[in-house]
Amino acid sequence: MRQIADETQKYTGIWPVMLTPFDERREIDYPSLARLVEWYLASGVHGLFAACQSSEMFFLSDRETVELVRFIVRQVNGRVPVVASGHTASAPSQQVDQLSALAETGVDGLILIANRLALAGESDERMLAALQALTAQLPALDLGIYECPYPYKRLLSDDTVAWCAQSGRYRFIKDTCCDLPTIKRRLRLAAGSRLHLANANSQTLLASFQAGCQAYSGVMANFHPRLYVWLYEHWREQPRQAGRLADYLSTAALVENLDYPACAKYFQQQMGNFSTYACRVRDSAAYPSGFFPQAIDGMMRLGEAIQLKTLTSGGGHGVDSNPA
Repeated sequence: MRQIADETQKYTGIWPVMLTPFDERREIDYPSLARLVEWYLASGVHGLFAACQSSEMFFLSDRETVELVRFIVRQVNGRVPVVASGHTASAPSQQVDQLSALAETGVDGLILIANRLALAGESDERMLAALQALTAQLPALDLGIYECPYPYKRLLSDDTVAWCAQSGRYRFIKDTCCDLPTIKRRLRLAAGSRLHLANANSQTLLASFQAGCQAYSGVMANFHPRLYVWLYEHWREQPRQAGRLADYLSTAALVENLDYPACAKYFQQQMGNFSTYACRVRDSAAYPSGFFPQAIDGMMRLGEAIQLKTLTSGGGHGVDSNPA
């Protein structure tokens, strides 16, 4: 079991955004989910983000979401912290109900969705007021906020980041701005607080670590979490090798555009974790007929070669620049 020596570091490290496996009927496949959890944990991740966009949370009922998160918490059994969102409703009263129900599953933290707090086109001031009102109604649990791209992407204002840092309630921002100057500004706003930024963007990740960011929570941890764990844990003492690995991860992350999450579920099926690559967010039936699977396979072969050389070196000699 991973021990957290310092409570202030609880929300640092690598936090995969969890997939939801479905069977042929598109019902939640719990045996596959159990295998996925164990695969993440065997990779050395530092926490798990359940019931998020990668989990297809907007396509789950409230009952399914609660059952899903409760299963994950029980499967993890305290080995790493677990946070969850499931914050999909539009009406404030329904949002309180959703988040309060999830608080009872045993999660370490609740993650609010920025675009649920104001409509597209409404002011940042309105969004912050809604955030403050909702926060006041939630159970005494760690909180976070996520700039979820669906149904529209709403980035946090500086005032919102500053308020979250000063509130004492917020521990986790899943940052999707994909902009290093903005990340640096947010790090300054959060300095000295309990609030951590989890960068979701692989292309800016190493630079964000160098700037003081202490977490990654992105979709590519569904493909090669061990490499992200290595980068997080070794970039300081092995900067040259970390730079080479970051170059690979930045390029590999372009597969996010190859029909995600179907591409990630296809990979998990190839790994033996999932029984299908079925999705609710889209019809994935035709996925294997295109070139996407071949691209995923090639990306993973390169990643496996890098991973093999990294792990067999014990982290002491770094990542080879010629993984093939």
